[in-house]
Amino acid sequence: MLVLSCGTCATNAPDGSECMPCASCGDVLNVTYDRGLTLPRDARVVFRSRLTSHALHERSGVWRFRELLPPVNDSQIVTLQEGNAPELPAERSAAWSGLEGLSVKNLGCNPTGSYKDAGMTVAVTRARVAGAKVLACASTGNTSASLAVYAARAGLPAVVLLPAGHVPTSKLAQALDAGAIALGIDGDFDVAMQAARELALRGAVYLVNSLNPFRREGQKTVAFELLESRGWRVPDWVIVPGGNLGHCVALAQGFAQAQALGLAERVPRIAVVQAAGAAPFVRAWQQNEPLVPVHATTFATAIKIGNPVSWRPALRALHATGGTAIAIEDDRIAEARAVLARDGLACEPASAATLAGALALRERGTIDEAADVVALLTGSSLKDVASIERYHGDPSKTLANPLRRVAGDMASLERAIAEALR
Repeated sequence: MLVLSCGTCATNAPDGSECMPCASCGDVLNVTYDRGLTLPRDARVVFRSRLTSHALHERSGVWRFRELLPPVNDSQIVTLQEGNAPELPAERSAAWSGLEGLSVKNLGCNPTGSYKDAGMTVAVTRARVAGAKVLACASTGNTSASLAVYAARAGLPAVVLLPAGHVPTSKLAQALDAGAIALGIDGDFDVAMQAARELALRGAVYLVNSLNPFRREGQKTVAFELLESRGWRVPDWVIVPGGNLGHCVALAQGFAQAQALGLAERVPRIAVVQAAGAAPFVRAWQQNEPLVPVHATTFATAIKIGNPVSWRPALRALHATGGTAIAIEDDRIAEARAVLARDGLACEPASAATLAGALALRERGTIDEAADVVALLTGSSLKDVASIERYHGDPSKTLANPLRRVAGDMASLERAIAEALR
């Protein structure tokens, strides 16, 4: 049996309350298992063996860990074989950051191009089981794309509330193409989020933002697959971008469960990286005070959030793992994105915040240069092509690589290539 409970005041909420915060204190709710979680016999072998199954849900990087998720009939699962994102070496990025043991887990390899899919498969499955009629979210782009696609897969209508004029066209296109009702809101993400919560409170929609604990149940499997991919060897640090902060909370939960179940000896330290113009959580962490919302300003649209709903459990996550939080200027994030691309790991700007944060934490002495560090890339570069074009169109940028106009004759082509290779 599942119980929805508050991590701050321990209040239990009635079944079906997942779209709402705790009625007593306003914090997000958690899914808890009144009988605990039980691993299958030879769990590590079972989890790995499911990758060879012919069943789509068993090959999913989320549902192949189904014993650690809310129970559901296989026929009810809404999946696009999400997860199983690779952890890859990144030699140029490691050298740039000064971290010998840096690797990258590329969550942009998910079906819709972002890590949101790991949570969305569980949230939409839960919505289907609960009999939801209309699904909804507020989004800076990635959540809306993921919801639209998974709702289409489930045969359910989706409504996405977006800050008008502040969502990359590639992300908006995904939502529109999948048939979602896209509503541009006058205001930023936080205004859209408040509107989405009000719609859910009125019973008009089933909300699938990270306020919904079933989203986080899916996202915690990123921790399981990361550990599995490295033989259950725990890294020293995992670095994650900080937007609405649900991913930080989910990761900490996944690592803690892996340790409690004997799958991992310890938990890694988690570092949250925010853009300097959208860093209310970093300030709360550094000042050890409640979060004060800000008007977010950053070109990294996926983390352009001034009032993250999961800040309280995120603070607990950092304390529990011995982690930290840091803010990085946009120029450094842009440079880190270009460096990652030269490693063949192109990503959207918010993802590159993790590499920029890794460099800053090494420079401050927080992370040792020999530490085993995993930086999470949460979204594909195709999510925000315009930011790439702007970077390479600016000759002042360190790794600018502009389009070269050249005549089509052989002499001109050979000369242009020679000049470019100098």
